[in-house]
Amino acid sequence: MKQEMAVAKLLIITGMSGAGKTIAIQSIEDLGFFCVDNLPPVLIPKFAELIDSSNGKIGRVALVIDLRGREFFTALSESLQYIKEHYTIDYEILFLDATDSVLVQRYKESRRRHPLAPEGMPLEGIKLERRMLEDLKGWATQVIDTSNLKPAQLKERIISRFTNLDQRSISINVISFGFKYGIPIDADLIYDVRFLPNPHYIEHLRPNTGQNPDVYEYVMKWPETQVFLVKLLDMLQFLIPLYHKEGKSQVVIGIGCTGGKHRSVAIAEYLGRMLGSSDTESVRVSHRDAERDRH
Repeated sequence: MKQEMAVAKLLIITGMSGAGKTIAIQSIEDLGFFCVDNLPPVLIPKFAELIDSSNGKIGRVALVIDLRGREFFTALSESLQYIKEHYTIDYEILFLDATDSVLVQRYKESRRRHPLAPEGMPLEGIKLERRMLEDLKGWATQVIDTSNLKPAQLKERIISRFTNLDQRSISINVISFGFKYGIPIDADLIYDVRFLPNPHYIEHLRPNTGQNPDVYEYVMKWPETQVFLVKLLDMLQFLIPLYHKEGKSQVVIGIGCTGGKHRSVAIAEYLGRMLGSSDTESVRVSHRDAERDRH
């Protein structure tokens, strides 16, 4: 009985309205999770009791909590603490976010009204909602920024992360980006590599990205690059196990340069090869802005 309860998984999906919770719950449902939309947090202990009494028949559950139940948000912390004290159920909180400008555009395209500003401008509701959810975002074990993700890409990200939901493992996401396009809002750690020599000023290197062998070699050949990488790896190898120990299921490492095309891409590719040597770590590398001006 105890062993069956130990493998029970509870995923709480929340975040900004318009950030992709509907796609998230559909994706999770495709993975075989028992899903409940718009469950008031005060009912989470009752749901945990149902999981516990199912003798393993209900072992993977996802609950969507959003502003339709905002009057119950104050009960969320107490409900989760109750689960910790009374049940052998592991839980994660997935928070979906996007920039204000992207959320406004999505509301305009869908012609929907924001739930907190039914008679006003969408931006007013978005700003109020962001303030209301600030603490909840801090509780999240994983934050996904959907600003630059198409629905299919968000579904792929979620399926990749939750196909094997296991608290004993940690997912390391290394993302390169350009500072001129903004900092990734879901990054846990940000490193600025604009101090490195820039391949942009080498004519034959400029059209290519940091994945190109010539550009990669150019970025890596400098003494300051090698010193930086030694120090960076030492820091990450110190921090990641501590994040894991505290129960974090994902660490997002942002590597930024000016345009997100050359230096940051090369450094991210290097980290992707060097990290994840442990059986409890998996590494994914993505390049947010590398192809923005590819035309």
